[in-house]
Amino acid sequence: MTGDLTDPATPVVDLHGVTKEYPGDVKALAGVDLTIERRELLAIVGPSGSGKSTLLHIAGTLDRPTAGTVAIAGHDIGSLSDRELSALRSAHIGFIFQAFHLVPGATALANVMEGLRYSGLSHARRRRQAAEALERVGLGDRTTHRPHELSGGQKQRVAIARAVAGQPDLLLADEPTGALDSASGEAVVELLHDLNAQGATIAVITHDREIAEVLPRQVHIRDGLITEDRRPQAAMVGGAV
Repeated sequence: MTGDLTDPATPVVDLHGVTKEYPGDVKALAGVDLTIERRELLAIVGPSGSGKSTLLHIAGTLDRPTAGTVAIAGHDIGSLSDRELSALRSAHIGFIFQAFHLVPGATALANVMEGLRYSGLSHARRRRQAAEALERVGLGDRTTHRPHELSGGQKQRVAIARAVAGQPDLLLADEPTGALDSASGEAVVELLHDLNAQGATIAVITHDREIAEVLPRQVHIRDGLITEDRRPQAAMVGGAV
């Protein structure tokens, strides 16, 4: 699998009638339709228990739906084995988490290279792409710094660099500003805008309506259902941007 969509018109994410049920008759998702086009920047926003984390797991191929269809970068995940699903996830999806998940004793460069471990690239190529990703997020002068030598905002930038180093089709950011002060959080949101302007497709999962409001598209979810989908004016008039 490659990290590129063969057809520009193919959505990065295409969910139809997706439900997710857990034992005890718990329905986390109750029939979700969601399409994310290439180069979109959107928020999936809802309170705790709304189903947004489950939606993240489904869109990120970390879990399978109980019913409905899920296509990621044109691949129907229902037809894939677990091994094939892992390969698709590695090639097409980058994850950004609230808690950073950096290796404590490793340098920023080594942490970003870790995200390319299963890419099949040579060590030299992984090192080069990791260095380029750190430059891209404004940390080209912090490659040898370890997490304890970085601020919270810088740690999140390293995590973002790790997510974008493999040039995935989709970035899923789970509460990316949740562990940051307001200034660092605003800087991270600005960086996500910059990455989107460079061509990245990014979905930000958040409970913070202030974060959601500064993104071009807001998908509101509650009780496992999408209750509102605010798209950019250009998308409503002439198709998705």
